[in-house]
Amino acid sequence: MTRTLFARILALAVGLVVVTALIAGVVTVQLARSTARSEQRGELTAQASLLSLQTADLVTRQALVQVAGNLDGTAVAVFGPGGRLVATTARGGLIARARPIALRAIAGADVSTSVRIRGRDVLVEARRSADGGAIVLARPLAALTRNAAGLLGGILIAIGIALLLAVGAAVWLARRITKPLAATAAAARRLADGQRGVDVPHAAPTEVADVADALRALDAALATSEGRQREFLLSISHELRTPLTALRGYGEALADGLVPPERTAEVGGVLVAETTRLERFTADLLELARLEADDFSLELGPVDLAEVVRDAAIAWQARATALDVRLTTAGTDEALPATGDPRRARQVLDGLVENALRATPAGGAVRLVGEHGPAPRIAVEDTGPGLSDEDLADAFTRGLLRERYRETREVGTGLGLSIATRLAARMGGRVTAGHASAGGGARFVLELPAA
Repeated sequence: MTRTLFARILALAVGLVVVTALIAGVVTVQLARSTARSEQRGELTAQASLLSLQTADLVTRQALVQVAGNLDGTAVAVFGPGGRLVATTARGGLIARARPIALRAIAGADVSTSVRIRGRDVLVEARRSADGGAIVLARPLAALTRNAAGLLGGILIAIGIALLLAVGAAVWLARRITKPLAATAAAARRLADGQRGVDVPHAAPTEVADVADALRALDAALATSEGRQREFLLSISHELRTPLTALRGYGEALADGLVPPERTAEVGGVLVAETTRLERFTADLLELARLEADDFSLELGPVDLAEVVRDAAIAWQARATALDVRLTTAGTDEALPATGDPRRARQVLDGLVENALRATPAGGAVRLVGEHGPAPRIAVEDTGPGLSDEDLADAFTRGLLRERYRETREVGTGLGLSIATRLAARMGGRVTAGHASAGGGARFVLELPAA
């Protein structure tokens, strides 16, 4: 049994129409029957009132019965003043039922009632006659009169036409809704298969059009994301190729005996440096992968950001001196209590300091500043080339700044900043980028929740 949306919409619409038509039909039949009963009752009442005005002086009772009996199958019974049956066209059970009704009429009451004889409803009207007797008229109740039957037929025809039109409208509506949905689903499957720039239908009901617009936006976002991933992978391959080329070159030179003994220590130092560079890059990739995993663990607790700044300054001082960069600290005289993982907070700060040292030319300076506020912060400022307003928006997108400035200045792969932002977010904090307060460089801020 099909369970498509088209079949469900069609079944629901047709079902509602059929139920509505049945209810309307039942109401119409009942209305027609009520109308027929009222119509027949009115005719019989008029006949009884007319005949009751006749007296024996004008028409004999026998003639009265003969005339009344020819009126649409109406049975007539004439009773004298004492309740004696004088003349009748009725038979059997009707005569017996008519006598007590006649007595009520002789007593002065107009009687309008119905009795059931041999399984049929019979309308009965009784009136006191001019001579003190009673006239009793009885007519079997017809289910429908000609007028009521015509009314019922017309209404049922109208209901049938409305039913056909409703079914046609339901089919049209179901197709209008499901056709663009099917096309949108097909486009989604093509996106899932890896296609990009998929044509998504535009003409559709508003809700389906919203889904199509969202799908087009997803298509564009996926294309942009995959483009950045390709650029990132290209930059990674470049980063890996450079130390590997150096390692291979010096390794082949050593294997071929081309390195004189006096240069062995120098070549060994180059090999160690390139190996360290490759190891650090691989560690960054692994750290980033772990950050994306659900089982990445943190040990959240109290952390003094001022102490983190002092320890980092001591650890990076030798590197800064080797690069001819002045590394200073400020705002660390008082504690900066925060909540986080001390080891991860130091890892974030190390990444920011490494980026600052890479961007700062010889003779420049890098400042590590502890800042008090609603949320304690550590700011890392440098005197490098800095970042434009456009760069600030893209600073945490892996590989984007590297692609933008590859030919003009040294820029990292963006892995460090990506790791820093994710680590800060896991600790309930954030990393922001801005312009340095002095010197025209860049300023990166690690902010953690207050203790």
